[in-house]
Amino acid sequence: MKATNQQIKPATLSDYIVTNREILGGEPVFRGTRVPVASLFEHLESDCSLDEFLENFPTVTRAAAVAVLTEKQQLRDVDWALREKSTVGKF
Repeated sequence: MKATNQQIKPATLSDYIVTNREILGGEPVFRGTRVPVASLFEHLESDCSLDEFLENFPTVTRAAAVAVLTEKQQLRDVDWALREKSTVGKF
């Protein structure tokens, strides 16, 4: 085998989500599907498991769903930290 010096690029949300006016009017969908990203959150909010969502939408990969959920959690953590920082010393 030949060794390569190419670095592996970490996945980003754009690897899993696409917006295109021609697909559902530009609503964010999982790449390669017509499944809106919002449907993941709607399913989870209605007490469906991730496995149930993936069964209902077999064109969505587990990696894509987990990447979206991870990003959402990271954004929530950053938002929480910023809110905490902005309230320090205001009492």
